[in-house]
This record gives sequence, structure tokens and C-alpha cells, in this order.
Amino acid sequence: MSHSVSVRQKAKKKALTLAIAAILLSPATDSVAQADVPTGPLTQSDFGGVGLMQTPTARMNPYGEMSINYSDSDIYRRTAFSIQLFPWLETTARYTDIRNRLYSSDANFSGDQTLKDKGFDAKLLLNYEGKYMPRFAVGLQDVGGTGIFAGEYIVANKRFSAGSAGGFDVSLGMGWGYLGRRDNISNPFCDIADRMCEREQGFTGRGGKFEVDKWFRGPAAVFGGVQYYVPMPEAWGGLSLMAEYDPNDYQQDRAGVPIEVDSPWNFGANYALNENISFKVGYQRGNTVTFGFTLNYNFNSAHQLKLEPAKRQAQANHVAPATLNEVDYDRLANDLLVEAGWRVARRSTPGRDAVAVIADTNDQHPGVKRRATVTLEATQTRFRDTAEAVDRAARILADALPEHITEYQIKEFNGNLGIKQHNINAEAYKTAYRGERFHTNEQNAIHTTSVNPETAITANNNTFKNDFTWSIQPDLDQSFGGAEDFYIYQLSLKASAKYTLTNAWDVSGKLGINIADSYDKFNFLIDGQDTPLPRVRTRIREYAVNQNVWLDNLQVNYTKQLGNNLFASAYGGYLERMFGGVGGEVLYRPLNSNFAYGLDLNYVKQRDPYQDLGFDDYSVLTGHASLYYNADKLFNGAFGNSTVIARVGRFLAKDEGIQLEYQHEFDSGVIAGAFAAFTNVSDEDYGEGSFTKGFYLSIPFDLFFVRNTKTRGTIGWMPILRDGGQMLHRSRPLYNNVK
Repeated sequence: MSHSVSVRQKAKKKALTLAIAAILLSPATDSVAQADVPTGPLTQSDFGGVGLMQTPTARMNPYGEMSINYSDSDIYRRTAFSIQLFPWLETTARYTDIRNRLYSSDANFSGDQTLKDKGFDAKLLLNYEGKYMPRFAVGLQDVGGTGIFAGEYIVANKRFSAGSAGGFDVSLGMGWGYLGRRDNISNPFCDIADRMCEREQGFTGRGGKFEVDKWFRGPAAVFGGVQYYVPMPEAWGGLSLMAEYDPNDYQQDRAGVPIEVDSPWNFGANYALNENISFKVGYQRGNTVTFGFTLNYNFNSAHQLKLEPAKRQAQANHVAPATLNEVDYDRLANDLLVEAGWRVARRSTPGRDAVAVIADTNDQHPGVKRRATVTLEATQTRFRDTAEAVDRAARILADALPEHITEYQIKEFNGNLGIKQHNINAEAYKTAYRGERFHTNEQNAIHTTSVNPETAITANNNTFKNDFTWSIQPDLDQSFGGAEDFYIYQLSLKASAKYTLTNAWDVSGKLGINIADSYDKFNFLIDGQDTPLPRVRTRIREYAVNQNVWLDNLQVNYTKQLGNNLFASAYGGYLERMFGGVGGEVLYRPLNSNFAYGLDLNYVKQRDPYQDLGFDDYSVLTGHASLYYNADKLFNGAFGNSTVIARVGRFLAKDEGIQLEYQHEFDSGVIAGAFAAFTNVSDEDYGEGSFTKGFYLSIPFDLFFVRNTKTRGTIGWMPILRDGGQMLHRSRPLYNNVK
């Protein structure tokens, strides 16, 4: 009898599997893209990422949306950080506080800190919602962690309007792993291979790996839900009600205590106060009240109103100088700096008191029709948008220079490194600028070439000699998920200065002043620890605790442009807080190429944390060959404004391998980046986490100021600080200086 029941159950699961698979895997024949409504940020699941409560949906936030989500469900407290990295890709990093389990059984090491489990999620859009077809997405949950909450899923969503009564959004999905433990549907991949029917528990090594061989394996479960958007005045915010079927029965959760389940149905409500703040409450598992909140901010649309001088407009009665000798070069240089951010190099030229490196290449006699090129060599000091800066400069030149000038050239330099040459067809530009012909555009008159160092005056003369610049800005060093304390940080002020000796030589330095830190809780100490790796980074407590004021770096720098698109630098001194020495770098960056190539080599010694200017015995020869790839055109522009960097070489702990880095820049200038280093250090020698990885946000300061600035600040997130895969923190890599 029991055998026949089992057969019938399997048959039912098989039939349900086929039905769900038919829905989820149906081809999206209707490719008409429909706008998602509501248009603002959507509800975040308890895990982070757009969803209901315990289940994800196929919905995604607007491009560039950043969400910080907190949820509390009695057993678990979760904090998640999500970014809509592309319109088709959602990424999430999360920590789960398992409050009934301790981080370690060693009370002397981690005390009474509860277990913090980290995880990373990704959701990929498969197609947009059409008139008849739903929207589809596939996702991975809790990859690269300990696998406690690891799962995979495919999910579909369809909206139904109820007119003035609001609207419904229905989701239906199939999950594996954590999302498949209810085991109420057959795993369709079992029909492909028997090994897909089983899924190993736990994790390999020291955790932190991407265990691809477990994906979509083992028991599966169907899940789904509905979200009802309540009609209400926009000024009141937005309210939605949710109901979902949970695919997890919680019988295999490693929560430290049994989790009782009285119902597979969860119910909740989400209230969006505005586009930046929302609150959520729920009743889950038939016995638990949950709550949470979400903070949203869009990195792509972020902007700040500017109080910059307005772009010049052509004047009908404007009279231009007849010859270059009549040009007011002092005023021209000042206008270029104030209105366009171009700081021009200056030199004395016969007949002109202060020339902004401007030369008439065809100096003919008065009365003869003249055709000439005017050249500026300048550094851009304020505008991140080079196109806007060039346009502003061209307007100024069009007003300030004689009509016979046929071309303006702006050679853009950083120190004595020629970055780009912006060539402006003066006649075509002025025609568009002055509105002398319909359907013309100023940008069509501008094209960019490389800077030839042999003809550059700035590169061969000390035009910025004795130049002194300085700045003060806050700095935050931080590490998450440590055994001693979840969050370890140091907040400081960094005072930076640079003195230019010649165009090629300068001295730069940075002083750190401690404001607050928690590194006294970092127990991974130098004494009494038997480790196969040199302590290149885990000695950080010694530096942080013993130095309230420290010399972050002090170095002499030499730069030179060796040829078109070929750059070199050499440096020596205290290169960073923990290492000093000498090094050099060469970079080849062809103009308009998707690729750039670099090589750096450094001999460094570890600085003594107990003597400000002293050194310890440890030394290392470290360096990397680097490949930079601009991925803007990859897959028909799907990865626009992205850069992939691969570095191969030797790291600070004398381990060898590769570091991969990915950067994506939003329209606002915010850069989201991630990196991971894979070396010949074993999981056991490396320690918890298995390999070095981290994330960062580079934020342009002009999002906070009413004037443009090229200054940036960086917020980093390294889950666990260990010694393998660590690179020298060079303060002035060439690639960043010749962008």
C-alpha cells in the first residue's frame, strides 16, 4: 500500500514538474518590452534583492538603484546591500546574523559574538514582460559563502491591472537548494543525469568558494506569490500587500535551534514612505512576526546642481582680435581656468607677455589671408566630463582669437604625461556655435588624437616648477565578518600634499590622523601564531593601535612619456602605511583601443609599526603584468561603461597568481568595483574565506558640491582580512593618471 502511495506521489510531483517547467521555460515569443510599474524602487525580500519575503521574483529595480535592506525574523537578522548593476543584472552582498549560534567555540578568540554568515547573490533577467508572456529571471543565492542558504531558482512574473482598484503582480518559480527543501516537485535535471538528483551539504575548504558543481542539484520545490498594489494618493507613499508560498520547510536549517513551521504561507505588507525609505512587516511560518526596512538611492541618476559659470553664448555684435598679437592672453588663460577648468601651461614668447602655450603655425604678414592653428597645453582641474570642458574651452577660444584661426588644439596633460589631444575644426565649430547654419552640432567639429611627446612643450619644459598643492579629506578603512568582531574600522583624516620640482619630478606625501578605530578588538596577532604566510596585512592592529598620527606615504616620483600612448614612472620612499621601497611602471594605452597593457615591479620592505620611519626585516620583490579591457562594446554594449583588469604576478606574501578586478561606472560618475585574487596558497594556509576578495565604491565628490571637482573618495568592503593575495597599495598607478 505504501509503495503505491509513493508511486502516486512521484507521479504527481512529475506532473507538477512538467506543468511548471512548461510555464517557466516557454519561449518568450512576445518580445515587446513593457515598463515595470511602479517605476520607483521595488520591495526587497528578507534576503535582499527584489522579491516578496522569503522568495525572489523576476522583477528588478531601475538601473543603478542601490538598496540597503535590513530584516529581522526572530531566528535570523539580515543586512543586505544590493545594486542594479545593469538593467539585466541584480547583485547582492549579505550578512546573516544567526543569533542562536556562536562564531567560535573559543571564547578567548570570538567571545560571545554570534555567527555572521556572508553570502552573495546574482539575478539575471532572461526576457522582458510582453503583452502575453511573463517576465523571466534566473538567480543564484548565497554563492561564495558557507552554503547555509545556498540555492538556485528560475522565476516568472506577470502583472494584472485592476483599474482604479490597483494591480496585482503574480510570481511563480522553481527552486533548488535552500529554495527547494520542501521537495514538492521533481527536479527536471534528474532526467538528464542521475548525479543531479543528489546535493551535498556543507562547504569545501575554508568556505568562500563558488561551488558550481552543486548548482541546480538535489530536491526541488515550487514557490510563488502575489503582491497587490493598493491604490492611494502619491503624496501618501505606496502600500502593497503580499502573500507567498515558501519553498523551504526549515527542517534542515542550521540555526542552532529547531524552527517550527505551522504554515507554508507567509503574509506581509510593504509601505514606501518615498523613493528612498520603505518599511515592511510580515507574519511568516504561521507563527512569527517579522519586520524590516530598506534605504534606496540611485547611483545612475544621482546629480548635484552646479553654480558654475554658464556656457558662453555667441554674441551678435562680437568683434574678434584682428591678429594674435592683439589677444589678451592673461584674460584668455583666466577664462579657460574659471569657465572650463583648463589650467594652461605658460611661457614667454616674443611679442606676448604671458602666452598660454599658443602658437601661430603660419605667421604671415598683415593683409594676407592667414590660416593658422592655435595650440594649448593644459591640465583639466575640475570637470570629470572632458567633452563639456572641451566644448566650454572652444567657445572661449572662438570669442578670444582672430577669425583666421582654422584649428584649435587642446593637448591634455597630467604633469608631463600627454593624455589626449582634442582637435577642433574652428570654422565648423564657429558655424554651429553661432547658429549660422541649421542642423549643425558643435561636437561634430571635435575629434581626438594622441599627444606626440616630441612636439609637446609641457613635456620638455618646467612649466609647472615649484607648484604646490594640498588637500584634506576623511578616510575609512574597514573589514567585515571577522571572528573577533563583526565590524573593524579606522576613521581618519588624511592630509595630502604634492610639490613639483620639475615637470618630471615631484615629491608627494600623506599624513594620517586617527579619529576613531576598533582595531584593538582584532586578535589575529603577530605573537604566538604559527602561520605559513608572512604577516603582510594581518599586522594591521599593530599599526592602528600604536599610531595616532602616522606617515601614510612620502615618496619621490618621476614620470615620462616615452612615445605616443607609452608612459613610464619610477618612485621611491615610504610607498604606503605598511611598506616602503622603490619601484617602477610602464603602461601602453593605445588611443581608442579597448585594451591597455602595464607592467610594474617593486622591491619593498615592511615598515616597523613601532618606529614611524623604521623598517622590519621582511622584504619582497613584487610586481604584476596587467591587462586592461574596456568592455563597452562587449555583447552589443551590454556591459557599457565597464572595465575588466587582470593582473598576473607576485604578491606581498611571495605567493603567485592572478588578481581579477571589475569596474562599472554609472552616469553620475559613481564606480562600483569588485576584485578577487587567486594564488598558489592553499585554502588551509590562507585561512577562512579561501581567497582574497573585496568590493568598493568610488564616489565623485562633485555629487556633494555646487562646483565641479575631479576629487574622489573610496569606500571599501573586504569581508575578511588575510595575508594571501595582497597587493602593494601604490598611490599613483599610471592607468588612473592617463584616463
